[in-house]
Amino acid sequence: MPALLLSVLALAQQPSTNFAWPDGKRAALSLSFDDARQSQVDAGVALLDKHNVKATFYVVPSAVERRLEGWKKAVASGHEIGNHSLNHPCTGNFAWSRQKALEDYTLEKMRDELTQANRRIKELLGVTAESFAYPCGQTFVGRGGDTKSYVPVVAALFASGRTWQDETPNDPGFCDLAQATGVEMDGRDFEQILPILEKAREAGQWVALAGHEIGQGGQQTTRVAMLEKLMRYANDPANKLWIAPVGTIAKYIRERRGGK
Repeated sequence: MPALLLSVLALAQQPSTNFAWPDGKRAALSLSFDDARQSQVDAGVALLDKHNVKATFYVVPSAVERRLEGWKKAVASGHEIGNHSLNHPCTGNFAWSRQKALEDYTLEKMRDELTQANRRIKELLGVTAESFAYPCGQTFVGRGGDTKSYVPVVAALFASGRTWQDETPNDPGFCDLAQATGVEMDGRDFEQILPILEKAREAGQWVALAGHEIGQGGQQTTRVAMLEKLMRYANDPANKLWIAPVGTIAKYIRERRGGK
């Protein structure tokens, strides 16, 4: 049994068949942030720009309005703006989401909300969001026997959809781009992120890291010290990591797979 287990683990780390990252890179990395938190434009964009790293920001339009000029600068700097819905609906088990509970949504209502959010993002920032992140990482609407996945809605409207708090990176030769995995980076030190990157390099995977606030510490905060170390590591040619926004990498994967 131990020998069999080791064999299975070894196979799991093999690179995807017939898939190659550009310029001899061994893995891909995306940094993404949700909700259009104010710290993202007040501190995060300048930090990313210092390291010449472009990230994906999944925004709620009403939050963008509170720092509109900052978000316009983020767009001008080349960062990707993604859609994070109009109202950030999650399960009503969160008290703050009870009036916008996914249990009370239909597929039609969700499609309308995502379309409205894209329209508003276009009005505010002049860009069309092609990437989506599921609020709270939840992909359903309805309840009980009437529960439905809204992944097909996302697949029809966007080139990619990212989930949240997943345990594994994406296999570029296999993953469903409409529900690409997102690995949490909030509250973690670089030493906790590094093993994920090293395993991804061994297996030729795509790591999509996901966070919220950008600062020194606190709840749902990606630490500046971690980001500094992470970006230096990713930019080191010896590590052979391709770091790019979610949409850029998703487009590359789709093209390599023949547009499927």
